[in-house]
Amino acid sequence: MTIDIIGSNAGILWNVLNANGKMTETKLKKESGLASADFYTALGWLAREGKLSVVVETRCGKDCEYYTLNA
Repeated sequence: MTIDIIGSNAGILWNVLNANGKMTETKLKKESGLASADFYTALGWLAREGKLSVVVETRCGKDCEYYTLNA
């Protein structure tokens, strides 16, 4: 996996989040169509660049994590 591929995959995640707003990890992974290794390296890329936030919400007594883009 090259840095160019990781950057391209990060762009895929960014576009999915930009189009859909906050999403769970499962939904984001499914919508992106990326394999696990590609997904997590791209997620790390966005986090490292400060473009990604994790929001925790409590629903029905359970904590749910959502990924969202920083403004």
